[in-house]
Order: sequence, then structure tokens, then C-alpha cells
Amino acid sequence: MLIIKKVAVALLATSASCNGFSSRIHPSQASRTSLQANSGLDTDLVLPSFSTKDEYTSYLQKAGSLPQGFAVGTAKGTFVSVEAPALGPLPIKATVIHLTEGPSDSWGAVFTGNRFPGCPVKVGRSRLVEGHPIQAIVINNKVSNVCPGGDGVAAAESVCAAVASKLSLPGGANSVIPSSTGVIGWRLPAKELAEDVVPLAIEALQTKSAYAAAESIMTTDRYPKLRSKTLSDGVRIVGVAKGAGMIEPNMATMLGYIMTDATIEKSKLQAMLSEACNRSFNSISVDGDESTSDTVVAIASNLKPLSSEDELKNAMYEICEGLSADLVRNGEGTGHVIRVNIANFPGSEYDARRMGRHLVNSPLVKCAISGLLAHCTVRNDPNTGRIAGAIGSFMGKFFPDKSVDEMSLTLGGRTIFSNGKFVLEGDAVEKELSAHMADAQLGEHDDFPKHQKFVEIGVDFGGTSGGSNVIVLGSDLTKEYVEVNADYRS
Repeated sequence: MLIIKKVAVALLATSASCNGFSSRIHPSQASRTSLQANSGLDTDLVLPSFSTKDEYTSYLQKAGSLPQGFAVGTAKGTFVSVEAPALGPLPIKATVIHLTEGPSDSWGAVFTGNRFPGCPVKVGRSRLVEGHPIQAIVINNKVSNVCPGGDGVAAAESVCAAVASKLSLPGGANSVIPSSTGVIGWRLPAKELAEDVVPLAIEALQTKSAYAAAESIMTTDRYPKLRSKTLSDGVRIVGVAKGAGMIEPNMATMLGYIMTDATIEKSKLQAMLSEACNRSFNSISVDGDESTSDTVVAIASNLKPLSSEDELKNAMYEICEGLSADLVRNGEGTGHVIRVNIANFPGSEYDARRMGRHLVNSPLVKCAISGLLAHCTVRNDPNTGRIAGAIGSFMGKFFPDKSVDEMSLTLGGRTIFSNGKFVLEGDAVEKELSAHMADAQLGEHDDFPKHQKFVEIGVDFGGTSGGSNVIVLGSDLTKEYVEVNADYRS
């Protein structure tokens, strides 16, 4: 099932559209108004444009100002893989997030739905079920500790124990959550992490910015991802995430950590996180593959009074939505980010998201958006027939009894399909559509996000009885994606 699974509590039934970036194009003004009313869209949540990597880095360092009661430290080390010793010493990074004022009961988490979860996921689920207060999170890249030889759970616990010992945590290893990302099947270099890298990360702990964590947790990511907000009462919330491939709910090859100094009950924080993730990370796809290690953790230091739970809930939603869009934009080989706005779908929001993911996961649609097909003479060839074909395929398989007679399609704000017919007469239309795609194009090797633009696809099923409204994000398919995944062991 394409839902985020969490431990001990059934997933909340939530409305499912994304909020987030300012939307330039929608199927219709009416559907846009309906979507915003139903989903709480914040259409002003847009990062500025950047001209250089240094500009982007400087922005994130300032935006990453940590909430009260948090410290972040990172460090680098090396290890030799038991599975591939011929590769010699390999780099590995550790990141430690520390609650400086003591353990917190106010934390929540969501994890992958993959049936082969990583050992850190198993440990995290156990911490959640048993209700342990948390005072630290330890994250490593390079090795995901998934189904390894030996005892992967014991390896993860040993790293947690090292963190607890070095920080003199009263709750011991049970107050530490582990996370790992990287190669699947390799044993975690627990000794190197526990004895060498983690102590250095703890020595590097600082209370200024979360930027170091956003950078340290990356694998094939081209740039770090960080979002933050200060509420009207001064409460601070900051989120960092990593992920570039295996992006498909539940949730992705992604790790996310959200920190706030708000005073809030555990159950309420968990509910906020579950809903935010379901409506953001669960509405994106890069390649349709679900990872074994996905984890999103939210934790509160409880050091500032919270005036409005709704304001915190909305802020968490905005941050998760911003990070989810960043993940797609930074997807492996991504040349365009696709935003599908579905209005009046004749079914549930869950099924509307399924249709959106079917569309953005269609290889033919992804290649058409990329404009890198071998037979294309023009880059950014709109190839609109593939969009209608993918939608028709989904509806024919799963909703054959639902009418599509009133469905209309837009690309870049221009109607391309209505009343069962394409509306594509004239060279000017082709040029307009191609220009829209070219405007949203990303650099193949950019190490920072130059813009926040989308290839905008609108799907409106019409009708007068209403329906489900959702937004789904996806990416195109480029030669670079193939090269990255052919060269990188996962």
C-alpha cells in the first residue's frame, strides 16, 4: 500500500494534497480555490532564486538557526567494507543531534513500509513502541545496515551506546535513535563509528545552525535540503532531509529530521507529523522505488510555550512539503520537476494520488518531459499524447466505470485536451508548450537549486458533484539518472 506506516498507532485518515510552493498554473481558478481551501495551501512558501552555490549555502546556514535546546555535530571517518575489502578505505560520515537540556518524551516518527526494513528502522520502531524518552539521534551515511551479515540491530545499538556514553545520557542507548543510509547489504562499520567518528561528531556539537546536518547526511544528493520557520510566538521549527533516488512513498530513500522548541504533547506531535508526511512525502515520486531505510523523526525540546497548535501543525506541513519538493528537485538526474494538479477526481484522495503517481512514473511521460528522446529534434518536446495515454491507462485499469468525458488537461496553463479531443492547432501552441518546459529546466550537474519552477500539468475531471483534489510531484527521466544508478552501489 502506498501509505506511510508508523508503529503502534494506526495511520491517521488525512486529506492528501500537498501544500507548498506558489503554483503558477492550475486546471481552473475554481479548482485552485477548492484545493487551497481543502489542503491549507501556503502559496508563499518559495525559496528565493540563487545565482551561485555560495549564495545557497549562505541562505541555508542562516535559515538553519537551531531551535532552543538543540545542538548538531558532524564528523568524517573511514572504514573498510567486509563485503568489498578490495575497495580499500571508504569515507563515512556521522551526524549527531543532541537535546542539550535533557531527554524529551515529545517525539514522533514515521518509517518505511518496505518489508525489508533497515536495522536502524527496527530499533527506531522499538523505541517508539516502548515509549522511551529521546535525547539524541545518530545518523551515518554510506552503509544503510539493511539485511547485513551478522547482527545489524546489535551494531546499531552499539553506536547508540557510544553516543549515550560520550554524552553521559541518563537514558543510555535507549534514549538514542539511529538512522543509516547508503549501500544495502553491507555490515555497519560499528567499531569505526563508535570509536572514531561519533566521538569527533560529538566534539563538534554546536547550537548555531542545522546546516551541517543537512550536508552531512547526503549520499547521491547534489546539495543539502533545509527548511525552517519561526512562529508568531517565537517558537522555532527546523527540518533537514536527504534523498535523491528510490523516491516513492512509503516514503523514499530519504531521511528527515524536524526539530522544534515548542512545548507539546507526544501524541499531538506524532499526529502532526503523520499528517504532514502523508500529505507531502507520500505525494512525491522520482523513480517509483521504495527504500528500506526511510525515517522521518520530529522531536520537541519543550522549552518554549506554544500559543497555537494549529500554527505549529501548519508550519510542520509547510516544512515537510518544502523538503519533499526539494527532494524531487534534487532527484538523481532530474532535469525537470513535474507538478500534477488533480481536481475533481471521481474517487478518494488516496486514489487520486495513485493516479498522479501513475502519471509521473510513466516512463514515456518522464522521457517526454525530459525531451532527450533519441528521435526528438527539439529539446523539451511536449509530446502531450503521452499524458492523456497514461491517465487513460490508469482509469481503464482501476476506474473503468468512471466517466472521463468532462476531463480537461492543461500543460503550462494552456488547455491541451478538452471534451475528448486535443486542442493543439498551430505551431504557436507547440512553441508555447516547449517554452514552458524549457523555462522549468534544471541544469544536469547543478550543485544548488537555481530556481523553484515546475512543469505544470493540470488534470480536471469536471462534473458538478465535486471530487478529490491533490497535488503530486515527480521528475523526468534523463540519461544522467541511468549513469548515476549504474555507477553508484545501493
